Amino acid sequence: MDAAVLTDRIEAIRRFNRFYTRQIGLLKEGLPASPFSLSEARVVYELAHHEETTGAHVSDELGLDPGYMSRIVGGLERKGVVEKRPSPTDGRQVLLSLSDDGQAAFSELNAASRAEIGTLLGTLSPTDQERLVEAMAAIEGLLGATPDHRVPYILRPPQPGDFGWIVERHGRLYNREYGWGERFEGLVAEIVARFVREFDPRRERCWIAERNGENVGSVALVNEPGREGLARLRLLLVDPSARGLGIGRRLVRECTRFARQAGYHTITLWTDSVLHAARRIYEEEGYRLVHEEPHDTFGTDLVGQTWELTL
Repeated sequence: MDAAVLTDRIEAIRRFNRFYTRQIGLLKEGLPASPFSLSEARVVYELAHHEETTGAHVSDELGLDPGYMSRIVGGLERKGVVEKRPSPTDGRQVLLSLSDDGQAAFSELNAASRAEIGTLLGTLSPTDQERLVEAMAAIEGLLGATPDHRVPYILRPPQPGDFGWIVERHGRLYNREYGWGERFEGLVAEIVARFVREFDPRRERCWIAERNGENVGSVALVNEPGREGLARLRLLLVDPSARGLGIGRRLVRECTRFARQAGYHTITLWTDSVLHAARRIYEEEGYRLVHEEPHDTFGTDLVGQTWELTL
């Protein structure tokens, strides 16, 4: 190749890099309205897309020096954003995950990033938006982007509109799949209203699963009134569009993790025998069936079941 041609191409790529970093704002030390540096934000983003992972894996994914990665994780741990636990299969490894505060922090970072990119795209016509996305995909392909090993969803705390979505999605989905009518949707609305009205942040949590910017799952863990040390799992739902990705299992595990941290000794839940996929998840998590009784609460003959997990 002619040396002058190669030089021109090198300079073109360098010019593009300078333009892109200015456009996206990657030269800023910290992100707008964020307590994190750029490197910390990248680590938080990576952890949000893994149930658990290791520092070595994250440093490889992000191309960070292991020593630098260790300092970042230490800082995030001191901020209460990251949790560590020994690997059950390899005592030499430490598993990393986001804490509840970390999930909330990521939710804010993610929303700000989406808004920023949305503003950028808003300056382009639909045709030019498509051209931009195709050009970026071409760059990834030509430069050999590594396969994405992250889970294709995130878990986050509820945002405005999410509780309405929980009620609406339960109503539509269970009517379509099981024929349950308005009484079931009304029950879900009562559960949601009570959660919002009586929410105790020290003892209760709700998680939303999000995929490609759309809600695809939910679950809540609430304190059982009058029963010291007993929590109740409620509102578990995975949209059909996202089944098979392990979202239901992950949501149930988050409830278990938080319940242990909050000092509960038992989690209980009520479900119906026809909900086979949910029952398999409960069994795999260690729940045991303690009671069942026929009912017709939702307009069809059903068998209600109570399951419990001892922590």
